[in-house]
Amino acid sequence: MPLLLPRTSRPWYGALLLALALAFTAGCGGSDEPSPPSPPSASPSASGHPASDTREQLSVDGTTRTYLLHRPTARTGAPQPLVIAFHGSGESATGMRERTGLDSAAGARNMLIAYPEGLQHAWGAGAAATKERPDPDADVRFTEALVRELVRTGKADPKRVYAVGFSNGGSMALRVAAQRPGLVAGAASVAGQLPTGAARVRPTGAVPVLLVHGADDPVRPVGGLPHPGPARPGAAPITPTMSSLASAEAFAAVDGAGAAVKQSRTGYDRTVWSPGPSGAGVELLVMHGAGHTWPGTSATPPAGFGKVSTALDATATILAFFAGTSPLS
Repeated sequence: MPLLLPRTSRPWYGALLLALALAFTAGCGGSDEPSPPSPPSASPSASGHPASDTREQLSVDGTTRTYLLHRPTARTGAPQPLVIAFHGSGESATGMRERTGLDSAAGARNMLIAYPEGLQHAWGAGAAATKERPDPDADVRFTEALVRELVRTGKADPKRVYAVGFSNGGSMALRVAAQRPGLVAGAASVAGQLPTGAARVRPTGAVPVLLVHGADDPVRPVGGLPHPGPARPGAAPITPTMSSLASAEAFAAVDGAGAAVKQSRTGYDRTVWSPGPSGAGVELLVMHGAGHTWPGTSATPPAGFGKVSTALDATATILAFFAGTSPLS
C-alpha cells in the first residue's frame, strides 16, 4: 500500500442531561479506572520490520508526559504520516486504541499512530484556566512537543501530521487545528465540538476538518452544550461547547468557504462546504439514532451513552478524509 499523500487542496432535556453530565464529568469515558496499557506487541513482516507498540516519555514544561506509539510493519526508513489520537475524558491511550481500531486501519496506509495520555485522564480543550487546570495551554504545547520529537527522530513527516479524537479528545483535536493550523494537515473529531463561552476557541487558519456526531448524543448533544451542569467534586468544570454545525461553520468561515450543501445518506446526513481559497475541505456527518459513540466500533459503550451507528466505519472514513479520497463523495 503506498504512503498516504498529503492533502494539498484543500434539547436533550435538562434533567437527563444533568444526570449524564454528572456521571460523565468532562466529556466521556465512564467512572472505571482506565485499563493498563497492552504490552508491546510485534508481528513479523516481509520487510523484516515488526509492527511495534511502545510506551514513550517526553518532558514538557518540567512535567513528564507519556504516549503510546504504534509503528506499522512496512517501514522504508523515510518519515511516515503521523496520526495523533486523543482519548476521551476518563479514558486512556489504550482505550482510544481499542475503541477506534486505528492500529490496523492506519497500518494498511503505513501510518504512525501516537496515542498521548492526558493529565488526569482528560484534555484542556478549552482556552479558559480553571483551578484544576491553571495552565489551559499545556496540552497544546505537549502536542507541539510530541510532533517535534517524532519529526526530530526521523519517524514522522512534518507535512503529514493529522489529529483525531473522541469527545473531550475530539474537542482537543479541533483546538489543535484551530490554534495551530500550521502543525496539522487535517483534523477529525467524533463527538467533540469547539469550546465556547469563556473557554472559546477560534480557528486561526484553514485546515481540512471532519466532524462526526450522533444525532441522539445524550452526553454532548449535537446542538452543543453551552451551559453544562456541575462536574463531580474534584474534577475540572465541564467545558461548554457550541453546536457541531457551528463548529464546522467556524472552520469553513476562516477559509472563506462557500455555501454548505446538505446531503441525505443511509443512516446519516452529510453537510459539505465548498472549499475556500486554500482548498481546505470541511465536512459534518450527523449519524441517525447514534449516541455518544464511535460509529462502527466493536467496543461496547458505557450504559447511558446511546447506540453505536453501523452506517459507516468512522475510522476508515476519517483516514480516507485525511487522504483526500473520501468514499462518501
